[in-house]
Amino acid sequence: LKAVILIGGPQKGTRFRPLSFEVPKPLFPVAGVPMVQHHIEACAKVPGMKEILLMGFYQPHEALSRFLVSAQQEFKIPIRYLQEYAALGTGGGIYHFRDQILSGGAEAFFVLNADVCSEFPLQEMLEFQQQHGDAQSFVILGTTANRTQALNYGCIVANTDTQEVQHYVEKPSTFVSEIINCGIYLFTPAIFQHIGEVFQRNQQELVLEENSNGWQRAEVIRLEQDVFTALAGSGKLYVYKTDGFWSQIKSAGSAIYASRLYLNQYSKSHPERLAQNKPGGPVIRGNVYIHPTASIDSTAVLGPNVSIGEGVTVGAGVRVRESIVLHGASLHDHTCVLNTIVGWDSTIGRWARVEGTPSDPNPNDPYAKIDSETLFRDGRLTPSITILGCSVTIPAEVVILNSIVLPHKELSRSYKNQIIL
Repeated sequence: LKAVILIGGPQKGTRFRPLSFEVPKPLFPVAGVPMVQHHIEACAKVPGMKEILLMGFYQPHEALSRFLVSAQQEFKIPIRYLQEYAALGTGGGIYHFRDQILSGGAEAFFVLNADVCSEFPLQEMLEFQQQHGDAQSFVILGTTANRTQALNYGCIVANTDTQEVQHYVEKPSTFVSEIINCGIYLFTPAIFQHIGEVFQRNQQELVLEENSNGWQRAEVIRLEQDVFTALAGSGKLYVYKTDGFWSQIKSAGSAIYASRLYLNQYSKSHPERLAQNKPGGPVIRGNVYIHPTASIDSTAVLGPNVSIGEGVTVGAGVRVRESIVLHGASLHDHTCVLNTIVGWDSTIGRWARVEGTPSDPNPNDPYAKIDSETLFRDGRLTPSITILGCSVTIPAEVVILNSIVLPHKELSRSYKNQIIL
């Protein structure tokens, strides 16, 4: 068994700015650990997992190399990064590196998108594949969305008895199905034959359009539109439906929601990562992650859904909830931080208030997903969580509401609903 984690590259993740300026999006900390570490942890738990491959088109990056070394040591499994020469799409990358994936005689391999958060029921997908379908069948992880939001995802129509996928449409314009694609797949080597057919077809189309200079276009293959749509109804593709939590991490606001989902899971999977109320320690409400190197005043109140990075300083009387505070930040006495991501090495002055508007899914709808909100609506900034880039300084006694502050800014007054360039 192997696993491939698709981490994309620098031109993507634009909705994740300004945070993706400082660190590749897959290394952004969610619930205290890099986003992609949750994927690696889940893969490393599957018996028989021989190797984990990260695939994307980030340049070899010091932070990425450091992360891979420490993850290999922690999970005792080979982890390598394969760099694409350009953005090849979700299918083009794995086709390009098919020899690396199959080396060592891999009988099956998982493909996971890095920008999803999930319980990753990988073992269950394996068992499901063995019970359904033949050795050459492929499995998509699916979950239920509500009717209106399903249109934003890949929609799957499956046979209710066998779970065979009969029809697949990526982001349909009208309602097709409530079962959506979670971006987590289990493939056998036979998938490369199907991707190869798309590659051949793309090349033939390019020959027909000789005047186009699209040398690269044959290589760009999208698993969803190019491969699954064709495989549906062929008896080769199945969907395994999960009731566990799942969400996309497209915007910075969705990182706070993903952090909440993972922190909830920690009570079962990693209780040691959750902070406890101790005599002389800060007041902890709900699920909170605090890095051991952070220094927190005993009168601070943290939680629910708070993640405090390494070397963070939190002063007296500080209130933090539904927020991620990244390493080296310092919150001076009596600051209030709600629905905010505080960037690396940022400073918030005394009695300041930094607050955003959560973009959570509807709590009364069990199938609601987070909306990937647009930055602007009707020419105005949509109220969303507040983001402070790295090394932002906020003076004492000001209020910052629903704003995005780019890195290395020293603010001198209060702001509301603004992008501060």
